Amino acid sequence: MEDSYRAEGREEIQNGREDWRSSSAAAVDSMNLSVERIFESQVVPAWKSQLTFRAFCVSFVLSVLFCFIVMKLNLTTGIIPSLNVSAGLLGFFFIKMWTKALGRAGLLRLPFTRQENTVIQTCVVASSGIAFSGGFGSYLFGMSQRIAQQSDKQNANEVKDPSLLWMIGFLFVVSFLGLFAVVPLRKIMIIDFKLTYPSGTATAHLINSFHTPEGAKLAKKQVRTLGKFFSFSFLWGFFQWFYTAGDGCGFLNFPSLGLKAFEHRFYFDFSTTYVGVGMICPYIVNISLLLGGILSWGFLWPLIENKKGDWYPADIPLSSMHSLQGYKVFIAIAVILGDGLYNFFKVLGRTLSGLYHQLQHHNSLPVANGSSSSKSKEVSFDDQRRTQIFLKDRIPNWFAVAGYVIIAAISIITLPHMFPQLKWYYILVIYLFAPTLGFCNAYGCGLTDWSLASTYGKLAIFVIGAWAGAAHGGVIAGLAACGVMMNIVSTASDLTQDFKTGYLTLASPRSMFVSQVIGTAMGCVISPSVFWLFYKAFKDLGVPGSEYPVPYATVYRGMAALGTEGFSSLPKHCLELCYGFFAAAIVINIIKDAVPKRWGRFIPLPMAMAIPFYIGSYFAIDMCIGSLILFVWEKVNKANADAFGPAVASGLICGDGIWTLPSSILALAGVKPPICMKFLSRATNAKVDGFLQP
Repeated sequence: MEDSYRAEGREEIQNGREDWRSSSAAAVDSMNLSVERIFESQVVPAWKSQLTFRAFCVSFVLSVLFCFIVMKLNLTTGIIPSLNVSAGLLGFFFIKMWTKALGRAGLLRLPFTRQENTVIQTCVVASSGIAFSGGFGSYLFGMSQRIAQQSDKQNANEVKDPSLLWMIGFLFVVSFLGLFAVVPLRKIMIIDFKLTYPSGTATAHLINSFHTPEGAKLAKKQVRTLGKFFSFSFLWGFFQWFYTAGDGCGFLNFPSLGLKAFEHRFYFDFSTTYVGVGMICPYIVNISLLLGGILSWGFLWPLIENKKGDWYPADIPLSSMHSLQGYKVFIAIAVILGDGLYNFFKVLGRTLSGLYHQLQHHNSLPVANGSSSSKSKEVSFDDQRRTQIFLKDRIPNWFAVAGYVIIAAISIITLPHMFPQLKWYYILVIYLFAPTLGFCNAYGCGLTDWSLASTYGKLAIFVIGAWAGAAHGGVIAGLAACGVMMNIVSTASDLTQDFKTGYLTLASPRSMFVSQVIGTAMGCVISPSVFWLFYKAFKDLGVPGSEYPVPYATVYRGMAALGTEGFSSLPKHCLELCYGFFAAAIVINIIKDAVPKRWGRFIPLPMAMAIPFYIGSYFAIDMCIGSLILFVWEKVNKANADAFGPAVASGLICGDGIWTLPSSILALAGVKPPICMKFLSRATNAKVDGFLQP
């Protein structure tokens, strides 16, 4: 499955997503034999045998690693690339080391299979995915007093500050419901409708290829490449730390394009993380980010800043939502909503159309017992084999229904105690509609590879927030409802992706379900713990301009305030600008879909353009440099770039991401870097020299 772009730009990044499967996966496709003919001599282990102790040990270690990576990205810009390749690759590597060591000692009892590899990948991505759906960079942290004081002074008393215990409890209550919601639909989605789930299919091809002799050799080379760049990225993060003794110090604040450009958030900050992200994200995403930064920080914000004293008071703090900050946040919200609603109705339309088409042509689809009608298409050996295994280990529907009802009842009872503003009947209404919405998201994801989890969450903010009203805690109610809805629809589509991956690797649906449940349980503990470490270690977490500005916490808080208070919270003329940018996002999407695909791929993505509106273009420059590296590499040696590009990118991301663990521990221990490296203009430097001279 592809939890890949777990970010507020996820749908749009997937929209421009390029299928860059590694050459090892392509090698399997190019063989004359069918995939299952290659593995025909291998016995498929029973579903319980696929759930090994070593698999979950490796999954736990990788989950901690990936949770740090996802959390760092979530708290900086919200753009998170695909980590599926890294999860599958590192899982394969660690288990191979494990089995080789046991084999030499004569203690190996179970060989490493592609089904076990699928279990690891599923567990790791499910666990690290909670770092996104848990809302640590959006709705959950948006409830905090730190964000409320900056962006929502009118509702400054309506807060719920983070606490490790209630965050873990909240995630355990809401994160499992979506799993039970789609279990009864697994056969319809995978066997009857034969939905493609491009990400799940690509992941399955990757895992299948690892377990061929040629793929295993390439995988070892890819792991070595990942290790080299992991080491470089980690050591580079360690080196940079020495120069960050104060605010605004270090390479992160290097005015590489000049001091004036630096003031407008245009600079390269030497982040290996976002160079790696840029190598994974499609070119159009990176270009869209840069265009959005140029449009906002290069033209729009300087023009609005010139209206200081006219459109907004000149004497209020820059962080106030009634100053320039308000325009940044609400115009970004307008673009996000315009793009999100367009894509919601587009995917919903395609979902309903596809569903109608599937039902109309039901007789041409394989039936469960393996027989076929006169109108049925001939079923290949691969499909026969996969269908047989997939239908062998059934998950009883009564189990799924009972699990859904029990967890829903627990949620309805416990959530109002966590969030008194979120009444029990709000939750009941959400849970009555959740199975339908979860099905729509899972079905649409199967057709288009888009998960609209964040869009459903935004709808919950406005519906529940408006229902509760500003006088009855609508802001907190809307944000909490967003968390409930996002977790349901996100896990529903993720599990169905896993079922597709398991179908193509002959992993049992039961092992997929259990692996997803265990991974989700891991994530419900690991992700809040990692966030708590960030929260305690970095006192300026969530402050604009800091190392971790958490931009989407402010955006989600702004949405909640807008949903409960209406347009009264907007600064002067902001509403007209919001209307314009909302319409522009829709028009750009219409044009992009209307023109021929060869031209449409050059039209920027509105959601990606909106991301730098609030935080600046520095990370977009990093990502464009990553794109440039990959582009040159592909021109020089495309086969090599296709095979090792994802490994290089993953190494850069993982190394810098895991450096946050020791840096957080150093911050908690009170260990400060020894050097502050700052950059001053010539005039300022002369003043400093004059002041320091005796």
